[in-house]
Amino acid sequence: MDKEAMISLVIPVYNEEANLSHLLERLRRVMQKMGKSYEIIFVDDGSRDNTLSILKGFLTYPEVRIVELTRNYGQHAAIFSGFSVVRGDIVITLDADLQNPPEEIPNLVKVMEEGNYDVVGTIRKERKDSFFRTFPSRIINVVARKITKVNMSDWGCMLRAYRRNIVERMVNCHEHSTFIPALATYFAKKVTEIEVVHETRYGGESHYSLRKLINLQFDLVSSFSDFPLKFIMYAGIGMAFLGIFFGVFLGIARLVYGAHWAAQGVFTLFALLFAFVGFQFFALGVMGEYIGRIYREVRRRPEYMVERIYPTDESRRICVS
Repeated sequence: MDKEAMISLVIPVYNEEANLSHLLERLRRVMQKMGKSYEIIFVDDGSRDNTLSILKGFLTYPEVRIVELTRNYGQHAAIFSGFSVVRGDIVITLDADLQNPPEEIPNLVKVMEEGNYDVVGTIRKERKDSFFRTFPSRIINVVARKITKVNMSDWGCMLRAYRRNIVERMVNCHEHSTFIPALATYFAKKVTEIEVVHETRYGGESHYSLRKLINLQFDLVSSFSDFPLKFIMYAGIGMAFLGIFFGVFLGIARLVYGAHWAAQGVFTLFALLFAFVGFQFFALGVMGEYIGRIYREVRRRPEYMVERIYPTDESRRICVS
């Protein structure tokens, strides 16, 4: 492999005190075997346990850097904050829970360099997650493929490799509530994915609730497509024609069968009313999601706020193996 290429590892961390020491040990062992210059950037996403204190203890290693955020902004915002300070030619993201084995990093780098790819994604073999994690992921995968027109199998795995120029383009977008894997494909020319091992969480608890997965789905759809708005428009047209047709049908049936037919139409009217009201609330919710995104973009508030970056000495940011 090219000895000149430097690798930046970006790891968002939120209440992961049980995993950090083991994670760093495995990362350093893997990276030293690769024989490349590298840096490890931990992003503390407003942790409330001893995560930050443990990370500061890692500063004795010259390759470790820490980005401390002012509060919890979420995984993707934390990754963006790490992207803003990377110095490597190849940038790799992974989670701190060790479900993404660090031992897979050399495979990503090898595929990227040999194939000259811009983005290398991963497919988790034999996932160790529950049904409530895997089922929403399948939905996200289907939606992401439809929206991006990129045929990748697993969009939810954060163990991914990016070229530095792709990372810089994403950072310069200044988008709020975006979906990084999908955004990367917008700028990438050559994209591929490889299979990787998936392990059970080493320690602690998962921070991705069903609510966060649903929000992620909204971010994916509203950031890259206006399909929901078009769907509402066409569905509204269809319901209008259906209403006209059904009104004509009711009028004819009343003339033929009399006023007593179908309880004089009371139940039918209620059914139609509930259907239309339900659709209206659904339409308002989707439009509200888009309007909310516009509101957040217009305010121009930062997606994240950095409290401090450790260490301040530039010369200690790179480790040459």
